[in-house]
This record gives sequence, C-alpha cells and structure tokens, in this order.
Amino acid sequence: MNLPIHLFVIIPFIGLLINLFISEKQERLLSRTAFYTAGSNAILLIVFSLQWFIQGRAAINIKELVIYESTHYEFMLDFYFDTTSAVFLLVGGFLTFLITIYSRYYLHRENGYKRFFSTIGLFYLGYNITVLGGNFETLFLGWEILGISSFLLIAFYRDRYLPVRNAVKVFSVYRIGDVGLLLAMWSSHQLWHENITFSKLHNYELVHEHLQSHSIIGVIISLGIVLAAIVKSAQLPFSSWLPRAMEGPTSSSAIFYGSLSVHFGVFLLLRTHPFWEQQTSIKWLIAGIGLSTAIVASLIARVQSSMKSQIAYASIAQIGLIFIELALGFETLALIHFVGNAFLRTYQLLVSPSSVSYLIKEQFYNFTPRHAHIEDKLPKRIEFTMYLLSVKEFNLDQLMNYWIFYPFKMLGKKLNFITNSNILKVFIPVYLLSAILLHWESQIPPYIHEALPTAMSFVGLLLVLKSFSERQSPQLAFTLVMLNHFWVALAISYNEKINLEHIGVYLSGVILAAGIGLYTLLQLKRKEPKGFDLNTYYGHVYEHPRMAFVFLISCLCLMGFPITPTFIGEDLVYSHIHSNQIFLAIFNSLAFIMGGVALVRIYARLFLGPHVKTYHQTPIQSS
Repeated sequence: MNLPIHLFVIIPFIGLLINLFISEKQERLLSRTAFYTAGSNAILLIVFSLQWFIQGRAAINIKELVIYESTHYEFMLDFYFDTTSAVFLLVGGFLTFLITIYSRYYLHRENGYKRFFSTIGLFYLGYNITVLGGNFETLFLGWEILGISSFLLIAFYRDRYLPVRNAVKVFSVYRIGDVGLLLAMWSSHQLWHENITFSKLHNYELVHEHLQSHSIIGVIISLGIVLAAIVKSAQLPFSSWLPRAMEGPTSSSAIFYGSLSVHFGVFLLLRTHPFWEQQTSIKWLIAGIGLSTAIVASLIARVQSSMKSQIAYASIAQIGLIFIELALGFETLALIHFVGNAFLRTYQLLVSPSSVSYLIKEQFYNFTPRHAHIEDKLPKRIEFTMYLLSVKEFNLDQLMNYWIFYPFKMLGKKLNFITNSNILKVFIPVYLLSAILLHWESQIPPYIHEALPTAMSFVGLLLVLKSFSERQSPQLAFTLVMLNHFWVALAISYNEKINLEHIGVYLSGVILAAGIGLYTLLQLKRKEPKGFDLNTYYGHVYEHPRMAFVFLISCLCLMGFPITPTFIGEDLVYSHIHSNQIFLAIFNSLAFIMGGVALVRIYARLFLGPHVKTYHQTPIQSS
C-alpha cells in the first residue's frame, strides 16, 4: 500500500531526466516522453486512490528518508497522504496529462519546445513533492521547485521584454511568501523542538497544549503560513502578479496560473488547518482577506480588456471565497470548490485563443448594446469612481512596489560605500578578524556577545540589499550575495558553540556555486565587454546558451535551491536561532529571499530579453 506513493515523485523525476538527454530537434520523442510520464502517473494515481478509498481512507504517513542527522537535528523527507493529498494529486495528474496533450500540437515548431516540456516536468515534480510533503521541510523543497519553474515558464518567450520583466517581478513576489514560510518553519522548530510532521497536527490535545504555553510563537507560525498562502494564491494586496504571469504560453498559463499553482495557498491552509483553526484571530484574518479579495478582484475582472487577465482576476475572486470557506471550517466544500475552479479556468484559458477570434467576429456582425446592470442604479460619481479604480486595478502594483520593493531599493542605493575596493580593504579583513576572535569569544563582554549575531546578520542583509540595487557590476552583485552567506555562518557561530560540520554543510554548496558563477561572469565579460552591466536586458543566451545554463545552475545553488547541501544548511542555520532572537530570524530570512531575487535579476539582465546586437531579431517591447 505504501510503495506507490514513492512512484508519484519518482515517475516525474525519471521523465524529466530522460527529456534532458533528448535533442531539441526530436519533438516527437520529447512530447511522447512527457505524454507517457504524465499518463502513467495519472493512471497510477487513479488506481491507488480507488484502492485507498475502498480500504477506509486512512491517512498514510511515511518517514521516507533521513538526508542529514546530527545531535538534536534531523532533516528528513516525510510523505503524507490523506483526502487533501488525494484530491490535489488527482486534479494535478489529470490536468498535467491534458496540458501535455494540448502542448504537443500547440507548441509544434516553437523555439524552446524541449525547454517547455522540461520545465513542465520540473513543475510537476515540484507539485507532487509539495502535495505529498509530510513536514514543512519536504513541502518547502517542492515549494522552491515551483517558484523557479514559474519563472522559467513566464520567461518562455525570452526574446521579448515584457515576459522576462514580468517573470522577474512574479519571482520577486513569490519570494515574499517564502519569507513567511521560512519564519513559520523556524517558529515551528522553537515550538515543537523537532521537525513536526503534519500528521501530528491532527492531535488536538498536543497542539492545544503547545499553543496554550507558547501562544506568541503559535501566532508567528500562523501569520507566516497566512503570508505564504496569500502570496501564492494572489490574494490582496498581492493580486496584481497573477495577470502579469500570463505572459507565457497559453498552456502554461492554464496549468500554472489558472488551475494548479495558484491554489497552493489554499493547499497550505488546508494542510495546516488543524493548527490555525484553534486561533480565532487568524480565522478572522483569513476570512477578511478572502472577502476583500473576492470583492476587489470581481470588480477588476469586469473591466479587463485582455481575456487572460479577466480569467486571472475571476480565479482570484473564487479563491477568495475558498479562503472564507476554510475560515468557517468547511474543508470539504473548499476542496470541491478548488476542483471546480481548477477545471473551469483550465478550460477557459485553453479555449481563449479561439474565443477571442469568435468574439471579434461577433462584434463586427452581431453587435448588441449592453444591457442594464445593477451598478447603473448607483450614483454616477460612485459608479465612475469604481470603474476608474477597477481599470487601474486599485493601484495594487504601485502600492506593492512603493511599500515593499522601493524601500529596499532605496536603501541599497544609499550603500555606495560597498564597492569592490572596500570589500577587499574593509569587509573581508573585518570578517577574518571576527572569525579569529571566535577562539576568544568567552572574553567578550556578555552584552556585546549577545548583540553580535544580529549585527553580523544585519551586515549580511546590507550586502544583499546593495546587490539587489546594483546596476553596474554583475561581479560585485554576485559576490555580495556570496559574502552574505559567510556573514550568516559567522553570526550563527557566535550565536551558539561553533559546529564545523553544520557550517561545512551550509557553505559547501555556496563555495562551489560562487566559484563557477564568478568564472562564468569573467568569461562572459571577456567575450561581451560592451554588453556587461545590469542597466538593461542583453539576451546573451542566444550566442552563449551553455554559459547561460551554467550560470543559472550556479545562481540556483547559491540561493539554496534543493540541488545543493546549502538547502539543508539553511534549515540548519535556523535550528541555531533561539526563540527570543526574532530580529536575527527576520534578517536571515530577508537576506536569503532578497539574495535569490538579486541572483535571478542578474541572470535575467545578462542572458534574457531582446538581444543587444542588431543582427538578431528584436521584438518590440509591447509584444
């Protein structure tokens, strides 16, 4: 009974590996591999779910694999299968199979045919890992895969300006949700003193007892979960990213932003429902966010001129209603609502190209005047005000930029003293001196020693903010993200008795990725000296595709993507942060997240977008 659960992850992984070794010219072989991978997984899901249902629908929890273990710490992959998992896996398996069939013909002879199916395979792998995740660590592994596959799918038309720009923007918003999930993981370590599994959250007495004695930590966990959920499901005030994500192919928009990925906020709330349902304030917060999103998104959807944007905001409104259902405790109704919304939006997006042609024809030959609506009974001033606000999408994009990204960018621009020369003259000597002083840390006054970890973590955050706002030197921006990891490692070393093994796990992936990334940048600068800054998009992927791939992998490793020990090292870092060090946890989370945004920005500016050389075709920016 337990064996097939592993196959839901293994089959997509094998399909992804096979596709990577197939030539891009072999379209039929590429599409058949994706077809048989998605099809066999879907059939296995149906058979397993029927067997599980007949045998009584008992929840299955499998401690699959302990990846790393040391004193008082264990990083394990844990799989959990229950009704929520069954519904999400069945819907995901069927829709992925459907989109695979559709894309075989829709993307025929399209540049990037192999790239599309490889990214869809990566997405489906991350989807299954997230749905089957039995603890926060396993769920976060799949969550990170979903984030990077989202960026790659939006930027599929990488020779155009808007898809690349919107891909970076969407990835940046996603990372805000990652902050919430990281803080929730850290707080759960403080509350349970273990990698708590989701199956244990169904123990009412255990959860209630811990919340009674640690109510503040419980609120932090719940707020982190809610932040991650509203960002992933595009709820207010983060709703504006979803229409921008529709720049990719129609098939990826259907599977990603119409049906599956956009509902992961709902999934996260369902998975952690036994925990936050005991906190009335959190339930009111979720219901309030859902209600306000449903109202605002419905108004915006009615005035959209783009069909994809209209579908996106309609989906956001329905997810807002699902949030209300979850807050009221109607979990089964929320699952049914998810299934209906996912299938409806997938259908609408797949037929949208045909519908546009049909509606244009109807407009010319069968025009009918608009019928009276309920808003016509409102005073004209109110009606016109609501219309203008809806057309401007309630200025959600501008508000998010002004209150979130603009302050970080302005702070980074004020850090002009962080230059290559000052790094060599000031930051590295101070770092080495601080590392040497670790041997005499017992001689440091207690009040200074207590403040040192937070101060060092803040220095790392400043380096990342400078990298985020850097416009001239890609090497400097890349190096600053690398140095942040070293400052974090030093901060944790001062926070507790140094554990060289933990520091080694954390920095091993960083050092290798940094070396490869810097070498790649030096080679690119040597070959393209006139197109080597961060002021615009240069599109070097066309002439240097292998260099672009290597640099992307090094960026993923440096940001802690789950192909390097640094992913485990990040969790190890949080295990050394105490419950009273909230600022240390926040600074580390912001540095990890903003570092990922800075790295993706470097990659996008150097390798994606319209090519800087005039002998390549250059689409207009609005295309």
